[in-house]
Amino acid sequence: MERKRELKQQFKETPIEAGVYQIKNKVNNKIFIGSTNNLKSLNGVRFSLETNGYMPNRELQAEWNQYGKEAFAFDILEKLKKKDDPYFNEKEALEKLEEKWLEELKPYGDKGYNKKLKG
Repeated sequence: MERKRELKQQFKETPIEAGVYQIKNKVNNKIFIGSTNNLKSLNGVRFSLETNGYMPNRELQAEWNQYGKEAFAFDILEKLKKKDDPYFNEKEALEKLEEKWLEELKPYGDKGYNKKLKG
């Protein structure tokens, strides 16, 4: 019981970090690129997929159901470096960071689960 309390405390003390992550299907190598202002929330993404409730991407959910959780890997691609600039906009900086990874990895069509935004 003491170990559980220690782990909870450690989790609470871990700083909240924003960043870009990847969910990779190890069976067909398709990837999903996403970003979050709290990388700790990836446990919630995993939970949503495990309970068939991941609404942002039905294709990813379908393949998760088909192949099982063992077929997927979660990786943090890059953490957002915060700046001590009063004009620093974390949301904007995170969007740019995600765009950089989308451009680099192109997780569309047969290569991934992301959808190209019409712009």
